[in-house]
This record gives sequence, C-alpha cells and structure tokens, in this order.
Amino acid sequence: MIVIPGLLFLGAWHFLYLETFLKQDTKLKIFPSPQIEKQEAPKTTLSKSSLKGLIRETPFLNSDKNIFFVDTQDKSYTITTSLDIKLQKMLIASMNRLKTLNRGKPQRIAMVAMDAQTGSLKAMAGFDLADSQANPCVESNYPAASIFKIVTASAAIDSLGYTANTPLYFNGNKYTLYKRQLTDVKNKYTTKTSLARAFGESINPIFGKIGKNYLGKERLNTYAHAFGFNQNPASELTFETGKFGVTESEYHLAELGCGFNRETMISPIFGAMLVTTILNSGTSLVPHIVNQVTTGTGEIIYKGKKEFYKTAITTKTADTMIQLMQTTVSKGTAKKSFRGFSKDRILSKLIIGGKTGSLYNRERTVKYDWFTGFGKEKTGDRALAVAIVVGHKKYIGTRASTYAKTILKTYFKETPETTAQINKK
Repeated sequence: MIVIPGLLFLGAWHFLYLETFLKQDTKLKIFPSPQIEKQEAPKTTLSKSSLKGLIRETPFLNSDKNIFFVDTQDKSYTITTSLDIKLQKMLIASMNRLKTLNRGKPQRIAMVAMDAQTGSLKAMAGFDLADSQANPCVESNYPAASIFKIVTASAAIDSLGYTANTPLYFNGNKYTLYKRQLTDVKNKYTTKTSLARAFGESINPIFGKIGKNYLGKERLNTYAHAFGFNQNPASELTFETGKFGVTESEYHLAELGCGFNRETMISPIFGAMLVTTILNSGTSLVPHIVNQVTTGTGEIIYKGKKEFYKTAITTKTADTMIQLMQTTVSKGTAKKSFRGFSKDRILSKLIIGGKTGSLYNRERTVKYDWFTGFGKEKTGDRALAVAIVVGHKKYIGTRASTYAKTILKTYFKETPETTAQINKK
C-alpha cells in the first residue's frame, strides 16, 4: 500500500480542525457512531382524523380507567388518556347514587372537567334516562341560558370599554325580560348596580339592554363566532360546540344578550372551552383526551398536545372576566353552593369563579341548571375548567354549582403523588 505523505497530513489537519470547530459550537453535537445518530425519538404516524375514527366507539364516559385497548383487523392499539381516575371514580359513585333516587333524580346530567392549561380532559361523566347509549357531555342540545352572558359581558368589556365597576341600571325584576325593561329610563324605581354585580347576580334586563341597545346584531354575532359558536374544532373527539343565530327582531337581540331563549345551545365540553378562553388570556383551547397511542410492539404513533383554538378577546378583557366570574361565587347566584369556601382547607387555596344559568325546556318538563367555571391555584400552576348541566325533573335536586364545588375539592385535594410532584418542582 502506497501512502502519500501530503494527503495524510491534510487528512489529519482536516480532522483536528473539524473536531475543534464542533467543540466550540455548543449547538452541535458529536455522535460516537452513525448508528446512535439514527436512534431518534419515535415519530407520530397516526393522524388526528384517523385517531378520531379509532376512538369513536371508545367508552370514555363514566370510565374508571384511563387506559383503553382497541383492536382493528390489522393491529391492536393501547390508548392512554388524560382522565383522572380519582375524579372519575368520585363522579361515577355520584351517578350511581342519583339513579337510585325517587326524588331528585335528574332526567339528564353531564359533567366535564378540563385542564385549563392544556385542554386535556380530566373527567367526563353523566347519563340520559331517555337514551342509555347517549354521551350527554358531547351533545349541544342544552339551552345555554345565562351561560351566554359570558360572551355578552366579554363583548361589552372588549368593544365598549366596560369595566367591572361600570354603573348599570335596570327596572323591575332581575330575572324577567319584558320589553318595558329594555328602555334606558331612570326613575325612582330604577336600581343601580355594577357590571360585576349584574353578572354575578345574572340580571336579565341589564344584559338584555346591552345586547339590544349597545352591542347590536353585528357585534353579538362577531363575538359568538369568536368564542367558537357554530363551528367544529379540529379535535380528536367528536362533539358539538354551540348553536347561535341572530334575527332582525330587536327583542330577540335582548333575549340573546342575556341568554333568555331556547335557540342558543351549547354542549358541556364547549362550556368548558368557554372557560379556557377566560383563563388563557382570551384564547380558547382545543379539548383532547388522548395522551398517546402505542401499537402492540410498543411503537408510539400518536402523542396528544396542547392546541390553541381561537382568540376571542384581549388579555385585559379576560382578566376583567375573571373578576366577574369570581363575583358569581362570592356574592352572586352560586354563593349558597360555595358558602364557606374561603375557609375550606382545599378551596381556600384556589381562585374560584363561574357562571350559572337555568331555563326550562319548551314543554316545561325539564329545568336545565348550569354551572361553568374554574378553580385556579393561587400559588401553583394547576387550573381546572368545569362545566356541569343538570336536567331536573319536577323535583329540583342537587344543583350544578354544588357538583362543581365537589369536583374542585376532589381534584385539588393533595395526595402523596401530587405532593411529590409539587415538591419536585
């Protein structure tokens, strides 16, 4: 073998130069061998739309497990979900107890809990006595009622410059909506309040006037769309958001603004999405339930991730909405259910807010009772969005806001595992 000295020298010099260059550049790495260089993290190969079809029949509702196995003609898959088993078991026990009641058993009930920072679903429970196969958490055939005041209040703050302390006025009963209550008349019978109190107490005439007199058709429609009504988020879950439509009737604008109508509909999952908008500086999250999917050989072919959906309002507006929603719990329509929360060992560590709503169906046989809201750690990072709807029959049983309180206490209760995670941070 003939060795050419010049080439040998150049080769050695080139190797030393390259090694020195790579060591100086901390962004580059020297891999010991080509084989290790190929050992990259497994790439996801299952699309979200394919996953949607794969899990379509998976029984997530009322499940006491968070790992599921799905078999197809070609392969077997392991679906690892974000469901919180502790929370699910508590809700399942509640559902089983409700079904045994003679008085207070609801016709329908749906409960959703969602991580407000990631969009991952932590709980999904409920039942429909008329259809045992239905998943009431994903259906949007519930009247939104006063939950729509979240959109109206946000629009007023965002586009009209309202604040929590903006003075507002109304005549008559808080919970009626007559045409005579929609004029801007002020007399000795007029009651003065603030936007925060009007929201917390769910005062219909005030939000009717905001919808009809100040926001109008275009703004109401624009903000409803911005929050996600009449749309289908690209989620791995099959669910409906909400239905919203504006007519030319001025009185209908008032009905829409305060939620006093049966045409505006939402699903419980969408109710939780509305809350994520408030807690994420005005941008909602796409809900998801799958953490990862693996094949029978252990190959990871899908990983769930946080996804933002739509930006509906500014950060400043979202911050003000948090104040309004806190008023519901501290001084408003959910005050009774959350009584004593500021002294509770668990709940006192949270910022808690929400919105209630109630409305009968057209036949007046079922009264729908809503609570959508949140619990957010004062000193930690965790935040939970909840949406509960109860379809009461003749006898009004446990209210949605009471269930919300129980969900928050269960989820944020410290266990050895959560304590270890907090200490690790």
